[in-house]
Amino acid sequence: MLDLHHLEVWRDDRCLFSGLSASLRPGDVLQVCGPNGAGKTTLLHLVAGLGRAQHGHVHWLEHPREHDPEDFQRNLLFIGHLPGIKAALTVAENLNFLAACRGLMLTEADLSAALARVGLDGYEDSPCGQLSAGQKRRVALARLFTEPVPLWILDEPFTAIDQQGVAELEGWIADHAERGGMALLTTHHVLKLRCPLRQLVLTRPVTEDDEAEEADWGHDEQEGGA
Repeated sequence: MLDLHHLEVWRDDRCLFSGLSASLRPGDVLQVCGPNGAGKTTLLHLVAGLGRAQHGHVHWLEHPREHDPEDFQRNLLFIGHLPGIKAALTVAENLNFLAACRGLMLTEADLSAALARVGLDGYEDSPCGQLSAGQKRRVALARLFTEPVPLWILDEPFTAIDQQGVAELEGWIADHAERGGMALLTTHHVLKLRCPLRQLVLTRPVTEDDEAEEADWGHDEQEGGA
């Protein structure tokens, strides 16, 4: 279970978040919505432990995540707006390295099965620098299957993938939720999930002078899944 309690974040002399609260329970999918520059990525980075709040707390399993940050990190997978893979390494080398960072050792069968799921069967030895943007995104998404965790944090995961890939990813998110997993994500894509979808809406108007990723406050609203 993930709980965000009254988060407030300042950058220099400007408040980005204030009084932002939300929660995720097993089976929940929560989409962070808002216009460009509304603060969606900032919030995901904060939840993933890549940023700090001046006020408020992130709780995992009803305890502040600071009580056991290693356990929190073991239970989440963050995939950012960029694929986060090394161009000089092969597909297999990237996925093996990233799995090893959390103490996992992939078998050839694990790797083959994950790549088959994301439409990259037979690409194990391909250098990632030679792949298209969509293929690189699929390499990143293969981590959903090589690094099984309950909490997915996904920043614009539909970037660069084709229509078939969009439908597949929607299905993987729904499968994850139906198995009791949780997903926190940002996307400008209109989600069509077969499971319930909740939205956290960041609504502060953004001026031309605002830096990317700024928002003043958010609220949680319920929507049904498609």
